[in-house]
Amino acid sequence: MIKDLLLKNRSYRRFYEDEKISKETLIELMNLARISSSGGNLQSLKYVLSYTEERNQIVFDNLKWAGYLKDWHGPEKGERPSAYIIMLHDKDISNNYFWDHGIAAENILLGAVEKGLGGCMFGSVNRLELSKALNIPSKYEILMVIALGAPKENVILEEIDKNGDIKYYRDEEGNHYVPKRKLEDIVLDI
Repeated sequence: MIKDLLLKNRSYRRFYEDEKISKETLIELMNLARISSSGGNLQSLKYVLSYTEERNQIVFDNLKWAGYLKDWHGPEKGERPSAYIIMLHDKDISNNYFWDHGIAAENILLGAVEKGLGGCMFGSVNRLELSKALNIPSKYEILMVIALGAPKENVILEEIDKNGDIKYYRDEEGNHYVPKRKLEDIVLDI
């Protein structure tokens, strides 16, 4: 069921780094992005794949990992992603990427979950440095980076408490808690 995939599709930030992801698997995930809906059918999204230690290190160094976890600067060696997908907008095709990146990213991540993998979308990226380090031409704008790997952490959804705090957090055992609004709080009966 789609709900089962969605419940497993969490923002994972720790992985079994030694469980590698092949280029072929990344290409399969790219195909799910390729067949996604596209505003005006312009299909302006392009992708850079990273699955080698050297390139993964470059990508890792240009990400900000978890804004609400102030004392955590990302996963330790051995818990880092096995691969990344850098999503780009080709400005020569269009000056607007509409909602395409969100749809494509969700398709990639749902495909990853179906394969027993997990991931995390990053909008907090040092775009200029990453573009320079990977020699990405200026006609491409980095929209996001998707980290991928075999999830190593337990992500638990819970209802937002009475104080309304939406910040995710970790307990002493490393469980990652994500508060979610109640269904009756998001459906407006106007």
